[in-house]
Amino acid sequence: MPKSNRPLNVAILAVPEVTASALFGMFDVFSSPGRDFTFITSGTAGEQKMLPFIVSRSNESFAAANGIVINPHYSFENCPLPDIVCIPDFFVDPTGNVHGQYEAEANWLKQVHASGAMLASACSGAVLLGEAGLLANCEATIHWGYAKMLSKNYPSIKVTSSKSLVLSGESQRILTAGGGSSWQDLALYLIARFVGLEDAIQVARVYMLQWHDLGQKPFASLMYFRQTEDATINRCQEWAALNYKQSAPVQALVKLSGLPPRSFDRRFKSSTGMTPLDYVHALRLEEAKQMLETSDLPIEEIASETGYEDTSFFGRLFRRKVGLTPNQYRMRFSSLSRALKAI
Repeated sequence: MPKSNRPLNVAILAVPEVTASALFGMFDVFSSPGRDFTFITSGTAGEQKMLPFIVSRSNESFAAANGIVINPHYSFENCPLPDIVCIPDFFVDPTGNVHGQYEAEANWLKQVHASGAMLASACSGAVLLGEAGLLANCEATIHWGYAKMLSKNYPSIKVTSSKSLVLSGESQRILTAGGGSSWQDLALYLIARFVGLEDAIQVARVYMLQWHDLGQKPFASLMYFRQTEDATINRCQEWAALNYKQSAPVQALVKLSGLPPRSFDRRFKSSTGMTPLDYVHALRLEEAKQMLETSDLPIEEIASETGYEDTSFFGRLFRRKVGLTPNQYRMRFSSLSRALKAI
C-alpha cells in the first residue's frame, strides 16, 4: 500500500468481549503521529497523520469485557474505507472455539482486505483472522496461551508462539502480534511502515514505549502445563509436576501409565502437544527460571537442583528453549521479580 499525503484511516475493530485497554491504547497511539511530539517539544500540536476510529457490527454503545462502555464511531455499513484495520485482543475461551459467533466481523474483514486494507491483530485477535480464513496456509503468531487453540481450530495456519510479530499473506498485508502488550510493537511497526520511521520513533518517545524484541519464547512453555481431559495422562502430569527432578522420569511415567512405551508417547503428545521428554524438560526449565529470578545460586547449582548433572548441557538447552542464556535471563528478570516483592 503506497504512502499518502492524506491522513490514513485506521479502523479498530471492537467486539463486545474486547479488552478496553488495548482498544483505547491503540486509539491513542495511532492518533499521535504528527501531533503529539510537536506539542510536547513546542507547545503546539501538529497535524495528525493517522485518523483512528472504532468500528463494530453496530454503532450502538455496548459494554466491553471489563464493563467500560464502548461507543463505536461507525458500523460496518457506514464506516470509511480503512487503510489499516487493527483487531485488539478479546476474551475468548482458550480451550474452545468461536465458529459462527463472529460471522459479521469475518465477512467485513474479508471485504476490506480484498479492497486493499492492511489487517493487524493483537493477541487473541488473530482468532478473527482465522474465522475469516485469511490466515490459511500462512504463518501467524498469537499469545502463547492461545497458540494451541489457533492450531486446533484452524489447522492450516502455521502457528508460532516464539515471535512477537509475524508478517504474512499477499504483499505482507497481514500482521499478527503475540502477547497482550505486543499491540504496542504492532502499532510502532505500522506507523513506521505507513507513515515513517522517524514518526514511529517520536511516538515511542512520547509514550515511553519499548520494543519487545525478546518475543514470547521465555513464556511459551507455560501453555503446555494445562491439565488434559485424558485421565491417565492427567495423572502422569500430576506425578511429573512433583517428581521431574529425579533420574529417568520418563520411564517412571510410562510405568505409571500402564501403557506400552510407544502407545504412551503417542497418547501423551496427542494430549499435551509435547513428547514426555520435552514435557519434563519444560517443567525443569520453568523451575530453573524461578530460581534464576529469585535467588543468587550459581548456575551449576541451579542445573543440579533441576535434574541436570551436566551444566553445559543445561546451558545449551536453556538457550535453545528460552532464547536467552541462564545468565541473560537472570539479568533481565531477577530485578523485576525482586522489585515486585518489595512492593
